[in-house]
Amino acid sequence: MRCPHHIPHLLEEIRGIIATHARPDMTTPIAGLRASKVETEEEHHSLTEPLLVVMAQGGKRILLSDQVFEYRAGHCLVVTANLPITGNFLDASPQLPSLAMAIVLRPTAIAALLPEIPPRRWSRSPDAQSVIATSEAEAELLDAVARMLRLLDHPADAPVLAPMIEREILWRLLTGPHGDMIRQIGLADSGLSHVNRAIQWIRTNYAEPFRISDLARLAGMSSSAFHRRFRAITTLSPLQYQKRIRLQEARSLLVARAGDVVGVAHLVGYDSPSQFNREYRRLFGAPPGQDAARIRANPELY
Repeated sequence: MRCPHHIPHLLEEIRGIIATHARPDMTTPIAGLRASKVETEEEHHSLTEPLLVVMAQGGKRILLSDQVFEYRAGHCLVVTANLPITGNFLDASPQLPSLAMAIVLRPTAIAALLPEIPPRRWSRSPDAQSVIATSEAEAELLDAVARMLRLLDHPADAPVLAPMIEREILWRLLTGPHGDMIRQIGLADSGLSHVNRAIQWIRTNYAEPFRISDLARLAGMSSSAFHRRFRAITTLSPLQYQKRIRLQEARSLLVARAGDVVGVAHLVGYDSPSQFNREYRRLFGAPPGQDAARIRANPELY
């Protein structure tokens, strides 16, 4: 078992591996494992999925509606739903970039572990109904994270060992301070799982109109209960959430399709280019074409 005094050594190793392997798109050859190296503190908008994030250097501040979460080196962030967030990295510069890793929290992998956990191991933490939380990363969790990252230097071992280490990491999370919160991802009948079905539908069909009653039926709830639970999880109404998805997708498309603002607006579901321009500027702070050009010049802003 790793003791707390090993944490600085583990973080040093994690920093070195991330600095070596981080790519602009944060992906790695190991499915579900991401590595991030950011040199700017500018604000960015994103749609995050269920993740464990471990910050190895620097820090980050994120906003979900009026809630603010901040975490720094040696801390972790847990997200259990697809959420629209605004954030910025802290103390990040080319000389000392922010370094972080993330692992996607897969419902099937979590569900497979739930029967193995004795009832006394469940943490009855106050954030059980939350969808986002931060805390210090425990030594055992950092040890498993470091071993997962080491596989980037040993790709032949990754297909066999990565699933085993993922299982250990999930076990540490489920038996740690946010265990009840993580558990909701793997429970097929949890309120989070029901709402996530509707969230996934919106993310896949973001350009299509929908009726709240149809989404509520998909989630197995009444329309009023669905609307309340959806807003409690995402801080947005379903229509506001769809709008955020549309604008995020438009931003990504505009980076690749310079100058085609009207075409992109139509692709993501806007019939009115003027409405698209207005809502895009309200969210991202600049007109679509100008914002896309800025991102192409500095991909870290996306």
